[in-house]
Amino acid sequence: MREAFRAPLKAAAAAAFTVGTILFLVNPPSLSGAEDLLTLLGGATALVLLTAWGTVALMGEGPDEREFERIVRRSEALARMPPPDAPPSEFDVLLVDAIDRLPREVQELLEAAPVVVSHRGREHRAYGHYFGDTVARENYPDRIVIYQDTLERDFGHDPELLGAQVERTLRHEVAHHLGWGERGVRELGL
Repeated sequence: MREAFRAPLKAAAAAAFTVGTILFLVNPPSLSGAEDLLTLLGGATALVLLTAWGTVALMGEGPDEREFERIVRRSEALARMPPPDAPPSEFDVLLVDAIDRLPREVQELLEAAPVVVSHRGREHRAYGHYFGDTVARENYPDRIVIYQDTLERDFGHDPELLGAQVERTLRHEVAHHLGWGERGVRELGL
């Protein structure tokens, strides 16, 4: 519940400071009467609330924690289950091959950071995501999510190109897991 109010409260605080500063500089209060003071406070409060609401509306929604937790719980439950009777999909095979081409040391690191396939890439406008706080810290569980829907949408017309992009996306997210920021990962050519 606390998390739901964090963004609007931050926005309201920033808006209050900005609006208060602007009002003070444009029209310094004379404070000659209680009526003038109440009018100023009422107007400032309304402006702060309107600005906070607009800021939150423009920021949009961040990553949905419930959805991420649902994916984590599902992936952990699936990992405990016996292998399915159905053979893996072509995309699963591409991803397994990409993991097999990683150096042995990196593959060992992925034992603690599961690679999960998701079909929500369109929502996140991404091919993959790394969730966690790198191998150097153990404060949060690490997860690499590869988005099958966006990869197949953009590269599915050519199986070789799709395989190459799956591997590139995996390596990109693994680089984040190893501690590289977005700029550093791009400089690596990923």
